[in-house]
Amino acid sequence: MKNITKISIIVILAVLVLVAMDGFYIVDETEQVVITQFGAPVGEVKMEPGMKMKIPFIHEAHYFDKRYLEWDGDRNQIPTKDKKFIFVDTYARWQITDPLQFFKRLRDERGAQSRLDDILDGETRNAIASHDLVELVRSTNREPIREGIISEVVEDSLADISVGRDSIQTTIQQLANERAGDLGLAVLDFRFKRINYVEDVRQTVYDRMISERQRIAEKFRSEGQGEASRINGEKERELKQIQSEAFRRAEEIRGQADAEAAAVYANAYDKSTQARELYRFVRSMEAYRNTFDEKTSVVISTNSDFYQYLQNMGN
Repeated sequence: MKNITKISIIVILAVLVLVAMDGFYIVDETEQVVITQFGAPVGEVKMEPGMKMKIPFIHEAHYFDKRYLEWDGDRNQIPTKDKKFIFVDTYARWQITDPLQFFKRLRDERGAQSRLDDILDGETRNAIASHDLVELVRSTNREPIREGIISEVVEDSLADISVGRDSIQTTIQQLANERAGDLGLAVLDFRFKRINYVEDVRQTVYDRMISERQRIAEKFRSEGQGEASRINGEKERELKQIQSEAFRRAEEIRGQADAEAAAVYANAYDKSTQARELYRFVRSMEAYRNTFDEKTSVVISTNSDFYQYLQNMGN
């Protein structure tokens, strides 16, 4: 009898513990809770953190995140308005704004992710099919940096746009929120993560880029050769001018030197003539002294050089 009583007490205590454990739940700061009774929501959404009470085994707590949640789209091949096939990879951030409505329509985050796939992928396809590629990759009509090769490329490839990538992303986000308005969630941000050509088109684009750069390189090479020819022509002209000026200056210097040399030669010749005349005179005087005395008689012609100075002395 006593054993039966103890067992009964233990069973009752165990039941009370289970009831107590199932009668309380804890709301975290990052969570919000919807209470359901037999699958139907009851009461208000519990958003304040702390320990809460519910009816054991009848009420069930469903937890939903308060924080921003991530949506990562599939990489899809989509044609643009100008018939260019591209791969588009997208992502978004969303948040549960009305947990009760969210629970009624989607039940959990997995259902929300699936619904967002339909909404965001659909709006992305519509937006890309409605715009040209240049509008998807550019945001503004700002002037590009025109330096070197880039300046040649952008002149032909950049056209003005009326709608840019930022505007398209904002439009997709707004349309998605309109479609998700009764789901208890809001799309907070939407972005194109990557836009690229499909493989068969990509090679064509690469070939065109290579061709453009080869054309630009050939243009620069031609301009360089023309500039080199001009510089060489200028160099030859200046060289001939310098040589001509140097030759003229050399001839002037040579003429001045010849004139100075002639003057020096003339002056030296004048001085040497006087010296020779003096020498002849002195030698003649010496000859006269050695030749003539009181007893010497000389017969000479008046045309003789020896008679020259005697004649002068006679005069």
